[in-house]
Amino acid sequence: MSAGFMSELQRLKGLLPPEMQSWVFVEAAASADPALISIEEIGRDEVEIQVDLDQWDQLALDHRNLLFWHEVGRVQNDAVPRDGWEMAALAIGLGGAIGELWVQDGLLLMMAMGLSGFAGYRLYLKNNSEKRLQDAIAADERAISLATRFGYSLPNAYKSLGGALKERVEQTRKKRKRSFYEDRLEALRKSAEKARAEMAQQQGSRQSVTSENVYG
Repeated sequence: MSAGFMSELQRLKGLLPPEMQSWVFVEAAASADPALISIEEIGRDEVEIQVDLDQWDQLALDHRNLLFWHEVGRVQNDAVPRDGWEMAALAIGLGGAIGELWVQDGLLLMMAMGLSGFAGYRLYLKNNSEKRLQDAIAADERAISLATRFGYSLPNAYKSLGGALKERVEQTRKKRKRSFYEDRLEALRKSAEKARAEMAQQQGSRQSVTSENVYG
């Protein structure tokens, strides 16, 4: 790994809130076809943010920062993908249910069916597109808050995240994934308008966030 990539990983680690630096790690993505940035739970109380540094290096600094803080926001909101226990629990529950039907133990059958039902519900939530979108929008709000905590003005935080999302829209070929970024961008625009109105009311002016800022 080049010195530039190493220094970028170190820089990103410095963008973690102090209270998260002992259990959230930042590493280069190692898979064959990695996402630009993703999260993986690597232990019971540890999370790793993985970055494809080749793609990452092509982005503007402010765009990198806000996309990174979006992932940090996902961690803060406890929206990190788990180890896939739901699928294992579903298989165990269904297997148990079939076994208990054979031996006709009503209590154990109810427990096995309950485990299957809960695991199935968690799988539904994980794969539900609306839930994924709402989690992403909530993480975007966290990213804005983190940016202001690290010295960004509120207008610049919105502008930087909006520019990053617009760039993701332009570079994404798959229609469903592109629509996902477009929906996030629209939600961010509405949030910026609300923030602008609140700041204008507080300051007696309208010089803060504008909807145009969101689009870079």
